Amino acid sequence: MTAAQAGDGDAYEQLLRELDRWLRGFYARRLPGATAEDATQDALLAIHNKRHTYQPSRPFGAWAMAIARYKWIDRIRSASRFAAISLDDDIAIEDHGEAAISAVALDNLLRRLKPAQASAIRLVKLKGLSIASASSATGQSAALLKINIHRGLKKLSALVS
Repeated sequence: MTAAQAGDGDAYEQLLRELDRWLRGFYARRLPGATAEDATQDALLAIHNKRHTYQPSRPFGAWAMAIARYKWIDRIRSASRFAAISLDDDIAIEDHGEAAISAVALDNLLRRLKPAQASAIRLVKLKGLSIASASSATGQSAALLKINIHRGLKKLSALVS
């Protein structure tokens, strides 16, 4: 992305191809058929339109993941606004409802934490970043990041109980 921002067209084309491949897999696990394709296109367009907001000092993966996640949530919200259409029983569709409900519930719980705690938990526990990577992404020291994770998980546990 840094090379693309500097005007390297070949690098930008390669980036879009790699993002397309990654986004297709990301949405295929979370959304049914055509909706996954639409979400992929929406995310690619959003990344293209927001490419100027990417800061090279920050991890690109976290930036792209945030856009992909927001587009996924948009699709879930959009689907909930429309009445369900009856389909033939012969059509097999993966049920993503439980995962979507869990994601919304988790987001609601994380919103009840302090922003630094929620951010630390999202990056390390949900996205799988290392403490060092999350530290550079958030600007928090590694020790503070660990404290925020510990306190955030403790509060989440209390909220769930």
